[in-house]
Amino acid sequence: MTDFSPALASFQRLLEIMDNLRAKCPWDSTQTIETLRYLTIEETYELSEAILDGDMNEVKKELGDLLLHIVFYSKIGSEQNSFTIKDVIDGINQKLVMRHPHIYSDVEVDDAEDVKTNWEKIKLQEGNRSVLGGVPVSLPAMVKAYRIQEKARGVGFDWEEPHQVWDKVMEEADELKNTLETNDEKKREEEFGDLLFALVNYARFIGVNPEDALERTNKKFISRFTYLEDEARKIGKSLKDMTLEEMDEYWNQAKNGE
Repeated sequence: MTDFSPALASFQRLLEIMDNLRAKCPWDSTQTIETLRYLTIEETYELSEAILDGDMNEVKKELGDLLLHIVFYSKIGSEQNSFTIKDVIDGINQKLVMRHPHIYSDVEVDDAEDVKTNWEKIKLQEGNRSVLGGVPVSLPAMVKAYRIQEKARGVGFDWEEPHQVWDKVMEEADELKNTLETNDEKKREEEFGDLLFALVNYARFIGVNPEDALERTNKKFISRFTYLEDEARKIGKSLKDMTLEEMDEYWNQAKNGE
């Protein structure tokens, strides 16, 4: 059986430090739920970047920062008599037990898809009016599209085969292409959105997280473009003074060096 006592001792120490900081630190003592919000978002993105980089040491550090934020919010909640860290932990414990009846009850499942389907059914039984109700409104659009599609799949609303989704991508691409022959900017935007949504759907079907894929492409582009800038600087040129052919040569060097 796992010995949790070292982890519990460390967690207790964190709670004690939080109490001290809240009582004695000029910065920590003035923070509110609202002032911490944007910092939490920043920490979440830093964790995401560490995960994409495969840097487990940074993942560990960023998880620590997020854990601090959870403790910080809970401390403020306790000061306002709203909730405590115990309430937070009890809440997630109860939710996990309730939503895993194949572990804590007599429900049988065959695979991970069954688990996800049961999860959505239980959420509806808990009072959610819509399967999509659990998708945060403030999520970035691409992440939101992916989560919407996952939620819909959980109740069986989905394509059956990847080729069907690809056909939909091609259909949406054709519809977008047709709008380019008109001056209807609103329709063009709508069709472009439909194409992106279809591509996100296809990514999901082939086991690719579109947000991760796009971010890795962003990082790759930045790396190659930075190389291009560095090489131009070495020969005393500005990118604006170079031909596209010259830039392509350095771009390909960066690409081949990856």
